[in-house]
Parts: sequence; C-alpha cells; structure tokens
Amino acid sequence: MVRKFTYHGKSIEELSVMSLENFTALIDSHARRYIKHMPLEYRELLSKAKRLGTAKAVKTHIREAVIVPQWVGLTFQVHGGKEFKQFIIQQEMLGRRLGDFVHTTGRVLHSGPGVGATRGSKFLPLK
Repeated sequence: MVRKFTYHGKSIEELSVMSLENFTALIDSHARRYIKHMPLEYRELLSKAKRLGTAKAVKTHIREAVIVPQWVGLTFQVHGGKEFKQFIIQQEMLGRRLGDFVHTTGRVLHSGPGVGATRGSKFLPLK
C-alpha cells in the first residue's frame, strides 16, 4: 500500500496551485509572519526560483526563507557559512526554513593530547 503525501489534509497538487496567501493559513505562525512581512530579498528569491525553474540550481544566502509548494523539485544551493550546500526540495520540507537543511557547524574529531598539553601527557608514550 502506497501512502500518498498530504500537508494539513492537502495533496501536493492542491498545494502547488494554491496562492501564497492561502498556503500561509496552513503553516505555523512564525513562518506565516515572515511571509506576511515578506522582506525584499525573499520576494527576489521567489521570482528567481520561478525564473530559473529546474534548469539551474537557485543559489542563495537567505537561510531564513520559508519553503513554499512551488519550490518542490527545485535544486537549491544554500550558504552554510563557508560553502554552498546543494539539496533538492522535497514535499516533506514544506513550511520549514532553507537553513534547517544546511548545517553551519561541522563535526570536530579531536585526537589524543599533544606533547606538553597537560601535566598528565608528560607520561604518555609518543608511539
């Protein structure tokens, strides 16, 4: 049995033809306020994503942009502080932020203590 994706009772086909104002009624209040105030850079990102479509990846620094249904299937490159991370927008990402999927910190692996790092490391063998 294949389970069909729904977002608050609406299928992806219904969501993609829905206006931005109607979609904002389905998302949480924090994202709704962001779309309501619609900063200039978010407005430009919406038009850039529509213009590029699936032809090229949409490159952006706007990590706080809310993902809308018209972006499903598009490839985004979001800045993580050092480099751009690329991912494809999927249905499950609706209503979340672009920055939620690009981590700004990496994993740090520390090795053993260096020579002279601590008093106890004086007695560790070098090999």
